[in-house]
Amino acid sequence: MSTSAAVDEVDISNKGGTFASMKFRNFRLFFTGQLISQIGNWLTLVAQTLLVLRLTNSGVAVGFLAACQFLPVLLFGAWAGLVADRSDKRVLLIIVQSFAMLQSFALASLAFMHHPPVAAIFGVALAGGFATAFDNPARRAFVVEMVPTDHVTNAVSLNSALMTGSRIVGPALAGLLITTVGFGWCFLLDGISYLAVIAGLWMMRPSELRASTPTPRSKGQVRAGLRYARSIPELWVPLVMMAIVGTLAFNFTVVMPLFVKRSLHGTDTTFTLVYSVVSVGSLVAALITARRARTTTHHVVVGATGFGIALLAFAASPVLSVAFPMALLVGFTSILFMTASTAIVQVRSDPAMRGRVLALQAIVFLGTTPIGGPLLGWVCQQFGARVGFAVGGVACLVAAAWGHVASRDQRVAALRPETGDLHLAG
Repeated sequence: MSTSAAVDEVDISNKGGTFASMKFRNFRLFFTGQLISQIGNWLTLVAQTLLVLRLTNSGVAVGFLAACQFLPVLLFGAWAGLVADRSDKRVLLIIVQSFAMLQSFALASLAFMHHPPVAAIFGVALAGGFATAFDNPARRAFVVEMVPTDHVTNAVSLNSALMTGSRIVGPALAGLLITTVGFGWCFLLDGISYLAVIAGLWMMRPSELRASTPTPRSKGQVRAGLRYARSIPELWVPLVMMAIVGTLAFNFTVVMPLFVKRSLHGTDTTFTLVYSVVSVGSLVAALITARRARTTTHHVVVGATGFGIALLAFAASPVLSVAFPMALLVGFTSILFMTASTAIVQVRSDPAMRGRVLALQAIVFLGTTPIGGPLLGWVCQQFGARVGFAVGGVACLVAAAWGHVASRDQRVAALRPETGDLHLAG
């Protein structure tokens, strides 16, 4: 593919409907294990946030928690992507998931204390951030290896569906456990849930994987990955948009509990229910996009526009009865944006570069949280959580406007007569 090619469409056949990739044994094992484990992860994310908020009653502290959770992604994400490119991703994931399991058990031991030290919670969250830094590029690149090329888009969308589906059950279950048996059981069950994903990875048949050749060691490989992504417009435009949206709009764990509990006068249980409603919308969007045969930068722009409008409407919700349907819209549009940008990156990346490009996406999405999390926490503390969501909505609209202009300019550049041909990717 020419690096000067216009930003065009991902055209991958989606044979077999919404659940086409489930006919492959390795993907079924991966899907089942991840579904159980991701529900556990949401137990920890929600319980950690509410525990820190209860101990400190500070939006800034909640923002700092988010920074601890994702700072390693910002600092080490690019190197983690290179490790994924150099490694057997299945083996790497078993190691990372085992470490993450121990981190959840450590959180459980803290939460069962009568007065858990907040600093220790931040420290364990930082350790979990290291697991996220290495898990994210390896896991997402591994999805591509479990199915044939013509099922990649479907597998990516189903992976998004399981992530969003776990957000329906996880937060609601967290709310139930917190109000009945306490925070510690959320973290303990999360630790146990890792056994499912580790077992699924262990039971896979390596001979049926479409594994990429590990990248040999050489100097400058991290920089090479950045230059590669920068040189291809259909990768670079979604990455820049993701940086803007990830920094200011996707900090739900910071803004939403403050919005529900302070602006709408809800409770811990109310927050988890609103989060679950967001996830219902996300799941619907993920299942719809699983049937999509083509993904273009136009889909990314439309997704960002819809997400921005939904966040502004959510911020304006006067009472909980209005917030619930708006939360459904927020979840739906957020995944339209996320799935479109992820599908392009996973399909368009060269296999030898895929881990590094996906790590770069994780950096601009998750790794920007140490910047956006404390910033939005401070905004919410000073001006209210409605303003925090409004900032995210405006950021999405700005990203959409930039993406539209950049995509149009690149299409025009590719069609200039002096190039001698039309640079259209096939």
